[in-house]
Amino acid sequence: MELLTWQGFGLSQTFGIEAFPNGDAYKAGTEFPNFSFAHLFIRQTIGLGGEKEDVADDQLTLAGTQDIRRLTFTIGRMSPLDFCDNNTYAHNPHTQFMNWAAMANLTWDYGEDQIGYTTGIAIDLNQPRWSLRYGFFQMPSVKNGATADDQILMWPGRGSDGPFLRSWAMMAELEGRYNIKAHPGTIRFLSWLDEADFASYQVATALLLANPPGPDVSQGAGVTIPAAARAYRLKYGFGLNLEQEVAKNVGLFSRLGWNNGQLESWTFTDVNWTASLGMSVKGQAWHRRDDALGLVYIVSGASIANQKFLKAGGTDILDGDGNLSYSPERALEAYYDFHIWKTLHVTVDYQLVSNPAFNRARGPVDIFGARLHWEF
Repeated sequence: MELLTWQGFGLSQTFGIEAFPNGDAYKAGTEFPNFSFAHLFIRQTIGLGGEKEDVADDQLTLAGTQDIRRLTFTIGRMSPLDFCDNNTYAHNPHTQFMNWAAMANLTWDYGEDQIGYTTGIAIDLNQPRWSLRYGFFQMPSVKNGATADDQILMWPGRGSDGPFLRSWAMMAELEGRYNIKAHPGTIRFLSWLDEADFASYQVATALLLANPPGPDVSQGAGVTIPAAARAYRLKYGFGLNLEQEVAKNVGLFSRLGWNNGQLESWTFTDVNWTASLGMSVKGQAWHRRDDALGLVYIVSGASIANQKFLKAGGTDILDGDGNLSYSPERALEAYYDFHIWKTLHVTVDYQLVSNPAFNRARGPVDIFGARLHWEF
């Protein structure tokens, strides 16, 4: 069980940048401390025999020895990011890069509430050289909703045949592990399929052009989408995640992502395609073995349908400010993590964002940050 507490707001109320610069900034800020369960789940691992390996203790796993060939079931409250789209060099905003694009694939509208967690089930089949994962999670019944809005089963009106599935998120990931001249590498192929009360960009654009934004809009602060554009629809996408050690203490990584780009975002970002490339270096070469240096470049864009929607005056979770002057968003992040004492780290971070939220009339924006991280 893990209890999460948070307070404050993201830069500009967590609006205006797709590759958002702070992985600890939620889309629902609060002036006073708020509490929620981040993790509360049951896990069962079934060993399939053969060789064994040591499993380290962390937030999600108890230390011990397990069969390399194993099948693991997890059910309860968690995040899809706990199981899929991991990366050794870019995944944890508490200790690595802070940008959302280094935390997860920006095009993956994954099952989560406003602070990144929901309820579901995950299955992981692990083998010596590969793993196969599957997950099925709740989605909020309203856009960018809270935990109380999560649902899978919706009860229809009187006279119908019973409950049916609504507002769910499903994903599958195939991971392959290999070595090039004793340097480990991993490639992960991710696919996902979501159902929610998605608005069609094409329908929403036509309605906005006929009737400029008024009171008949969807739920969610800052979101301007005509309610008449909504219907339960399917949204899908794909991602590729690569990591490769190129020398001792030096690694490269990349993420590529795409979704069908015809439907609005529901929980994460408004990005329809993205690509990133970065590197991470440990401080062994300058006699600071627990320090780390990182650099990543991200480019992200919107589909034609999304561009037309934004140009018509639509706004979404992170973007929209009137008559769009479109250009892909570009972001650069560099950080240095200082190991101060035992489990105490201080990080300095710099990010440069061009064409924020796909608008070349905005930016560039310089963002300076610092992070204090203490584990106990």
